[in-house]
Amino acid sequence: MQAIPLDLYEELEALDPRIKSVFLKLFDYLIKERVTKDDFQRLTEKVEKLADIVAELAEAQKSTKEELKALSKTVAELAEAQRRTEQKVAELAEAQKRTDQRVAELAEAQKRTDQRLAELAEAQKRTDQKLAELAEAQKRTEEELKALSKTVAELAEAQKRTDQKVAELAEAQKRTDQKLAELAEAQKRTDQKLAELAEAQKKTEEELKALSKTVAELAEAQRKTEEEVRTLAQELKRTRQDLGGLSLSFSYAFENEAYRMLPQVLKKYGLELEDKLIRKEIAGEEINFFATAKRNGETVYIVGETKLRLDDTKKRDDVFKQLEKKISAVKKVYGDVQIVPLIVTHFAKESMLKKAKERGIIVVQSYEW
Repeated sequence: MQAIPLDLYEELEALDPRIKSVFLKLFDYLIKERVTKDDFQRLTEKVEKLADIVAELAEAQKSTKEELKALSKTVAELAEAQRRTEQKVAELAEAQKRTDQRVAELAEAQKRTDQRLAELAEAQKRTDQKLAELAEAQKRTEEELKALSKTVAELAEAQKRTDQKVAELAEAQKRTDQKLAELAEAQKRTDQKLAELAEAQKKTEEELKALSKTVAELAEAQRKTEEEVRTLAQELKRTRQDLGGLSLSFSYAFENEAYRMLPQVLKKYGLELEDKLIRKEIAGEEINFFATAKRNGETVYIVGETKLRLDDTKKRDDVFKQLEKKISAVKKVYGDVQIVPLIVTHFAKESMLKKAKERGIIVVQSYEW
């Protein structure tokens, strides 16, 4: 509710005391009375009408005031009335303040009411949604019941067929009982046969007992044989070790003989040694024959490998790969020098000599010295 304008209070002060008293009582009643929103609207309309009346009365009072201007006694009374009016205006201002506070409280209450209505509307919305879901569930239930009725009818028909099947099974059971009687007779004959088999089993067990004794004797013989084989295996291992030692000794002896004889043999290949042949490790590779030599006035490096037999078995064929690794080791240390590859052996097959020639390898056999 809006506050009463100050100029309206001023015009009230100018009214006749009795008229002013009536208006003040009316305003006091209106301010103290609790009204609804509709009442408040109607009250606003009435106040607006009263404002118009007050305006008209103010105009009339103005005329009256001019007529009573000459009357000093009336002026004194009006002054006293003015003082009281001001006091009343102060009281009205205080009342207006209380009214504004009350209106604010009513506005806050209205706000809470609106909020409550919004919550109720939301709850109603959820209720409507729940009802829709229940309606949909009811629809599905009815459909399921319809399907269930159909299933029950089908089950009844199936039961009818089952009863017929049971009757057939009863007849089959009758035939089965007859068959069981025949089986019982056959079982009797089987029992007799089993007795005969038991007797035969007894004889078999006696034979197995004798066989077990023979198997035990064979197992013992097998154990002794395995022991002898183990002993032979150990002796064979020692023999191989001895042969390996002999082979290594022979290989070293063969290499030592080669160191003595090769200088003369290599001259046939145009190689004049600058220093003696030695066994040397170069870049992690053991070189059996290593030396520098002159060939056609140029220095070359002899890199040789020993092999007792040079044939085309897989194991011995690796000699070419071994020699290539040793040549690579020498080049790694001495740079890109000219290499004369050499293989010294007791015997070389023609196929291996051909392969060596294709690779530019000199093969010296022991008979050549």
